[in-house]
Amino acid sequence: MKNVMTMTVDNAKTNDAAINIIVKELPGIYENGKHFHIRCMAHIINLVVEMGLKHKVYNVKNLQDAVKYIRASPQRIKTFKQAMKDAAVESQRFLCGETPTRWNSTFELLRSAYNVKDAFLEYSHQDPMFQKTVGRVPSHSDFEMIKKMMEFLEKFKKKTEKVSCSTKPIFHTYTREILDIEQHLRKYETSPDFMFMVPDMKDKYDKYWGDYDTISDYVFFATLLDPQCKSKFMKVVFTQMLTAKNKDKKMSADEIESKARAKVIDIECKLDKFFKTYLERSNMTSSSQQETPEEVVNFDDENEFFRSYMTSGSFPSTSSESQLQRYLNEDPIGFDKGYDILTWWKNNAVRFPIVARMARDILGMQISTVASESTFSNGRRVITDYRTNLSVVIVKALICTQDWLRKSSLPIYDYDEVHDVLADDNLAIDIVDAIHNLKLTGKRSGN
Repeated sequence: MKNVMTMTVDNAKTNDAAINIIVKELPGIYENGKHFHIRCMAHIINLVVEMGLKHKVYNVKNLQDAVKYIRASPQRIKTFKQAMKDAAVESQRFLCGETPTRWNSTFELLRSAYNVKDAFLEYSHQDPMFQKTVGRVPSHSDFEMIKKMMEFLEKFKKKTEKVSCSTKPIFHTYTREILDIEQHLRKYETSPDFMFMVPDMKDKYDKYWGDYDTISDYVFFATLLDPQCKSKFMKVVFTQMLTAKNKDKKMSADEIESKARAKVIDIECKLDKFFKTYLERSNMTSSSQQETPEEVVNFDDENEFFRSYMTSGSFPSTSSESQLQRYLNEDPIGFDKGYDILTWWKNNAVRFPIVARMARDILGMQISTVASESTFSNGRRVITDYRTNLSVVIVKALICTQDWLRKSSLPIYDYDEVHDVLADDNLAIDIVDAIHNLKLTGKRSGN
């Protein structure tokens, strides 16, 4: 554990206690472990959205009840599919179910229902119990509100997907992503349809991201180590945070700018202190310091005047100690949508070898824990209360089958048929038998 810099976990109090125990066992950790805990961004986004969804929207609740009713039995599902055909609905996706612990399942429910909105009225004609049970058929006005809700939630969905599914380092985008969420909340806080939801969401946002003192220094280090951002963007970040926090207008614009500038300098000093720990451990230190005197002596070892000039500090230093400052003093590179930060650091590692090593460690920090947790969440959906006697082999077959079907680029099944496949235990047994036979065939052929 001696080389561990950070640990990314969600916001459970048990995790906080565990982090405190781990920090005590780590030697020489930055700031005594004050910034060791990186809070999972996807979990915080989930908490923010859940605070908003606690406020029941009548139109959304009506649609949720309607979808729940239709999905309650195979016969109703069959009838609704026929209603889709009769209403000339072209969508290939069926109504999605809802998982209480995942807010994005609510978004998927709304989107799938909106795509087949014309089928609900047709279905009510074919199932007389529908309106009696649900109360009222989802109408045009309901779907107008559903569309607005989808537009509001889509920002959070995209952010969650980005931090959970990325195959490239995205730690350097942390500050820009949270400020984009803050701006999105401000945009909707004056809307009559959302002003009752946004204040609670904003309070939850402010708890974790509203004050830069509560955010890990590593987040700001990563922003400085992004060649597109550096200190120039950091000043914008702190200015925005202070402006959003200045609700009572106690600070003037000049005071905000002054505090933002001071905070940038503070973060630069902390990064420089962190850089020096890399410098001390680097084997390059001695060779980097020796190269310049050797070159000066070889240039003209008898010219004492020129030698004194070269060693006086008037001449820009090329030692490793100035690497970080030289990097920060260069102008940020131009914005490029296809820019790859790892490629940039690889190409510039010759100029900034120690800074590049530090960037590699910091930019590789995890921004989310959802990728690993999704496996367990998926397992819970397979092993329901009604299927708890499934063997380990069958569970593996079901989970792997779902992964293969959803990852495949070939349209083997429609989306709604995937769920039917996963619910078929006989098919799972057949898959296990097929895998077993393939293994036997491979052994006989010597593979």
